[in-house]
Amino acid sequence: MPGSVTMKLMRSLQAVGIEPYVIYSSGRGLKKYRENRKAFLAQAGDDPLWPLGDAYPCLSDRYDVSGVAKGQYFHQDLLVAQQIHAAKPERHVDVGSRVDGFVAHVAAFMPIEVVDIRPLTTTAENITFTQRDLMIADPEFDDYTDSLSCLHTLEHFGLGRYGDPVDYDGYRKGFDNLARMVRPGGTFYLSVPISRRQRIEFDAHRLFEVPHVVELVEDQFDIKTAAIVNDAEDVVRDVDVRSAEGHRSFDVEYGCIMLDLRKRHERSATTPS
Repeated sequence: MPGSVTMKLMRSLQAVGIEPYVIYSSGRGLKKYRENRKAFLAQAGDDPLWPLGDAYPCLSDRYDVSGVAKGQYFHQDLLVAQQIHAAKPERHVDVGSRVDGFVAHVAAFMPIEVVDIRPLTTTAENITFTQRDLMIADPEFDDYTDSLSCLHTLEHFGLGRYGDPVDYDGYRKGFDNLARMVRPGGTFYLSVPISRRQRIEFDAHRLFEVPHVVELVEDQFDIKTAAIVNDAEDVVRDVDVRSAEGHRSFDVEYGCIMLDLRKRHERSATTPS
């Protein structure tokens, strides 16, 4: 309970732009900043080669690590980019994924088309952009590509967080329209957050139980591979979504599942179209 209360307080502060960890680290770093500045000025003396400009204190950086090779976005971006590189599709389209992460990874080795409800005001080589609300069907995008990705995005559809209309079933509408974009036999790389307790944390995201994700995709797609990021923020590859562990959503409280899907030429005969 205390941990839950602390997390709720942290989220409330972050929602209004207050970062408690940064404040704490900056307070720790202020004394060292002053000591370093005094020592540096003494070393510089009257040398004109490097005059000091305006002060630009970076008080918390000395307590950071060099980088973090873990976490949901790190693992999903790397894994799916590797899968696309190995698959060598004719065309790749992405919906809503991070431009400064996954999209940049793919653009390093092939062109990528980005679709998002939010505007993209800048672009780079190998990146093209279309603004579109994926909760609205558009026949022009039917059978649009042989390779599609949507990473850590579907969970937001219909919650209004990114300017989209509030729609309780928005994620289902979005998934149906994503599926329509993939040609029969094509590949769809999908990731969503998962939890053993399916819920909405409004207006941030939905957390899916794994059986519900399987139910959502299995009408139109075969699951070729699945991987998860667990509560320790480590990746676990080649998991069985239909195992006992899968039915328990791999016992994670807040993780991520990454699916490599192949679109069937016909919908499942067991599910009405």
